[in-house]
Amino acid sequence: MSHPSPRPVADLFSAEGRLVAIPRRPARREALLAHLAETLFDLGRVYRETEVNEALKTVHEDYPALRRYLVVGGHLARTKDGAAYHRQRTAPVPGGATPAVA
Repeated sequence: MSHPSPRPVADLFSAEGRLVAIPRRPARREALLAHLAETLFDLGRVYRETEVNEALKTVHEDYPALRRYLVVGGHLARTKDGAAYHRQRTAPVPGGATPAVA
């Protein structure tokens, strides 16, 4: 049984560059999160929470959900107090376990 090839992440965005919806399917959401991490956040740079929020607001109004998904999915790491974030160097393993949101 062959599986259809995955749709490009670009399909999730409107012509204006806004995210139409956050995908519910884990694999599709993971592809989106990897794309957002790579395009919105530089490796080696530390971001304040307000900077993360502003970057995510450029693509979708539910920036808190996107921020949470990026952290839980291992794309962004944050300090214990939540004041600073940075992009993770390695992406999570596809199909790997995702920690529960506390």
